[in-house]
Amino acid sequence: MLPRFPEGFLWGTATAAYQIEGAVTEDGRGPSIWDSFCAEPGRVKNGDTGDVACDHYHRWPEDVALMADLGVNAYRFSVAWPRVQPDGRGPANAKGLDFYDRLVDALADRDIMPALTLYHWDLPQVLQDGGGWMNRDTAHRFVEYAGLVADRLGDRVDVWITLNEPFVHMTEGYGIGTHAPGEALLMGALPAAHHLLLGHGLAVPVLRERTSGQVAITNNYSPVWAASDSEADLTAAAAFDALQNRLFTDPLLLGRYPGMGAYGVAAEPAFVRDGDLDAIAAPLDLLGVNYYSPTRVAAPRGRAAGSGPSVLREVERHLEGAGLPFEDVPISGYPVTAFGWPVVPDGLHELLTGLRTAYGDALPPVLVTENGCSAPDVPGRADRDRIDYLDGHCRAVHRAIEDGVDVRGYFVWSLLDNFEWAEGFDQRFGLVHVDYATQRRTPKASYHWLREELARYR
Repeated sequence: MLPRFPEGFLWGTATAAYQIEGAVTEDGRGPSIWDSFCAEPGRVKNGDTGDVACDHYHRWPEDVALMADLGVNAYRFSVAWPRVQPDGRGPANAKGLDFYDRLVDALADRDIMPALTLYHWDLPQVLQDGGGWMNRDTAHRFVEYAGLVADRLGDRVDVWITLNEPFVHMTEGYGIGTHAPGEALLMGALPAAHHLLLGHGLAVPVLRERTSGQVAITNNYSPVWAASDSEADLTAAAAFDALQNRLFTDPLLLGRYPGMGAYGVAAEPAFVRDGDLDAIAAPLDLLGVNYYSPTRVAAPRGRAAGSGPSVLREVERHLEGAGLPFEDVPISGYPVTAFGWPVVPDGLHELLTGLRTAYGDALPPVLVTENGCSAPDVPGRADRDRIDYLDGHCRAVHRAIEDGVDVRGYFVWSLLDNFEWAEGFDQRFGLVHVDYATQRRTPKASYHWLREELARYR
């Protein structure tokens, strides 16, 4: 049995539009960068696509019923920008917004709080044709889109998350090309980071004006462990921490970028204009934290990168010989998920308390907006790996709260098995098993475990 969490704590599940909705050509939806990426041979494992995914666009009443039965009081989902603005600009597509209107009302009927993410990586393809997030104009297009969604749903959505994991989107989408849109600009992708943050900052006042909800952004964080106490390894760890963690947090909370000299980046890059950082630092109500595992790094030694998938290992593989100021060192001594990620619940406690130490009073209340694991369907295991994972990480959150971190909620990734980006349908993160051939939903043992835990809060 888990320890008791504070009154009003949010227990939720999380999903993303392209990973579950399907219906990619219905009701006026335009193509996204992920539609285009999936259509390119060799980009996604097994040639999988999100064309149907979990068919949530048609089966959402069943999925809402699953959440209600589970007993969660919050649901984090994303809106598909191409459903709202098929051409990336101009008036809203009413039929696209109608879908989310029905979903939000159904959640309210079940006393489930909507936490809406505006951008979870599905940029309209037409905007990518104009440069995507490398083009400063995309930040302004995002603000227009945010206003359209806010005008329709602003009276009923409690939490507005502007962006999901801009570090991953910038790095894998624009830096090394393993995600859509498939650009391989290496460190030349940094303007995309800035324009993502600028879009966020410019959208904040629009959301405050047109909604009654709280405003947040979600970052993917990883505690960075130096391979040793040597000065060289500590310097390498600091360099990677600046790239993954601080690049997308310092501007939000401190109004400045961290030093990126280790990457040969000027203190004041030309793509940062007067007033940009003031806009990016618009006050937040909440900070979304996604956590999956720590990262261990050392000073470059010229050896092969560690095994198993991670953003850092992919960066190393694609930037071999580019003079990176760090290299990956595998983390041993822990169980691993089906994705090969080490299972380190204490890393979540370290992360949450570390954010509090680093940012002090500048840190707003925190939502753990994603945490979960992929696990194979192994006969006889009864989903034990996922249950143990969730139990350990929930306890880590509770310890962080006891240590003074203002954590307001925890969202499991994910409600459903779904399309896992470049991994296609190979990785299963869901509390609910999805048979993709029949779309049959079957709650797993972890679903029933969490349901029993949450019953104490009803």
